[in-house]
Amino acid sequence: MKALSLGLLLLTAVPFFAQDKKPTTLREILLSELRSTHNKAEWFVPANTAVQGLTAEQASWRDGKGNHSVGQLAHHLVFWNRQNLARLKGETPEKFSGNNDETFDQFDAKTWNETVQQLDQVLSELEKWVETADENKLKDAAQTLTHISTHNAYHIGQIIYVRKEQGSWDPKNGVK
Repeated sequence: MKALSLGLLLLTAVPFFAQDKKPTTLREILLSELRSTHNKAEWFVPANTAVQGLTAEQASWRDGKGNHSVGQLAHHLVFWNRQNLARLKGETPEKFSGNNDETFDQFDAKTWNETVQQLDQVLSELEKWVETADENKLKDAAQTLTHISTHNAYHIGQIIYVRKEQGSWDPKNGVK
């Protein structure tokens, strides 16, 4: 049954991929990945849509089962995207104790709107770095950038899940 499902998935995906006959560069691929997790809705909901329209109270809501709030997840994304951007720029990243829990736990509901702005800003800055990096730096950073996009997509999925559990997600925004 799994093989049949995978086969059907591949059959439906092949025409989509076959449509793109234009050769793509590494830069174009990396930018596409970053934008799809930032502000360009494609296969899934991007970060800007995922956090849009939440109050600080909603962003702080937790399910009581030990899962993170939307605010904690967004703060975590801001932290790690900033860390990676600093390294890409050759700058010293913000001091980090090594305790990943702190990257979630430092969220403060009073700064929810600022967190949303910071998330948009750091994602924009990552895109700008990819747009302007020379080819050698881009090649050296390619795997890091794909991991950044994957990490962002993972946590965006969690944000949507939390919002669904909370009842604050409008399925018109992309996920039913």
